[in-house]
Amino acid sequence: MQNRIEMRGATSPPAAAPLSPSSTHWLGVALVVAAGVVASLQVGKVAIAVPQLRTDFGLDLTMVGWLMATFSLLGVVGAVPVGAWVARAGDRRLLVAGLLAIAIGSMVGAWAQGIAMLLIGRVVEGLGFVLITIAGPSVLQRMVAPGGKDLAFAIWSCFMPAGIAIALFSGSLPGSWRGLWLGNAALAGLIAVLVLAGVSRGASANTREAPVSWRSMARDAAATAKASAPALIAASFVIYSLQFFALFSFLPVLLIERMGVGTATAGQLSAAACCVNVAGNLAAGMLLQRGIARWLLAALASAAMGIASIGIFLPVLGAVPAFVLCLVFSGAGGLLPATLIGTSPIVAPSTRLVPMSMGLLMLGSNLGQMIGPVIVGGAVDSLGWPAAAAIVALAGAMGVLLALGLRRSMARGGHRL
Repeated sequence: MQNRIEMRGATSPPAAAPLSPSSTHWLGVALVVAAGVVASLQVGKVAIAVPQLRTDFGLDLTMVGWLMATFSLLGVVGAVPVGAWVARAGDRRLLVAGLLAIAIGSMVGAWAQGIAMLLIGRVVEGLGFVLITIAGPSVLQRMVAPGGKDLAFAIWSCFMPAGIAIALFSGSLPGSWRGLWLGNAALAGLIAVLVLAGVSRGASANTREAPVSWRSMARDAAATAKASAPALIAASFVIYSLQFFALFSFLPVLLIERMGVGTATAGQLSAAACCVNVAGNLAAGMLLQRGIARWLLAALASAAMGIASIGIFLPVLGAVPAFVLCLVFSGAGGLLPATLIGTSPIVAPSTRLVPMSMGLLMLGSNLGQMIGPVIVGGAVDSLGWPAAAAIVALAGAMGVLLALGLRRSMARGGHRL
């Protein structure tokens, strides 16, 4: 096996001077965030299409689970290598490659006549998802002026709940799942063209010209993990994703059982709760700009999610108060991803290792997304909804401890808390 993969490209202009706060390219920020939303739509579209997919292909729930888990599995396996690759191959280049992968994967899935081809399409889409979610923050890190970074990363962190909410709302629209897949392909292709036109290549060609080797990837990963703060952020994202997807994977079912609403209404209420998460992300960006301690926001968000889960999952409140707590859970939880994503570039061992630090964070995100529904689903099947309350509340307590650990690590590294 070859040990080196050569990345060659045209020579870029010399490094530019640091941006002033007024020179942030907000159109470029909007395009990067749009790419993230396209990526997250691929997460939600399968859940919307499950009934049609089961009818067309005769799928059981196990196979449906594999279709949904593809993204998480690829993220766990590929996040760190992609982080190293982005650092050398060029973030805009791989952002566009991710969008094109989603376009190709969606077209393959739309034309699938069997489950094997549908799975192949999902694998290609999953590769695109990993590329976008790691290359996107790297583009923002170099394109946004220092004074606007917290706000830019807060806007970026909205991509997942925004995409899920759009997918949930689209579930009430008429049409076949193949049309949904083709629509996603067209949208991904359009955003790819706009990114090429509206996002700059970057200031330095040196990292893109450098050869990528497995040894250098391992060295960069070890240096990033050794810094402790990136590892703590990744662990915090495991906890957040576990809590978030533990609730939102089962929220429609919970609403149907607790509130007696229909499937369409349950989907719309779940989408509304996702939108509140977006508001939480944006609020975190504004609070960080005002100097609120990052570790404090993370601790408060974890604690609020854990406490709210007790009232949500335990049958001690009425249906309406329980749903209000779902909104509190989602809004308070939104403070956490914006804080962690905005902190990750700050605590990276070097500017060159920012994509690697983001890759470690995305590994944590995908790991939590993968194990949360599995653990909670099995516990609820065996012990009922109170088991979910115990799991999510315990995760909230662990999140607070990780936030305190992040405070100590950032203080030792001389970073602003």
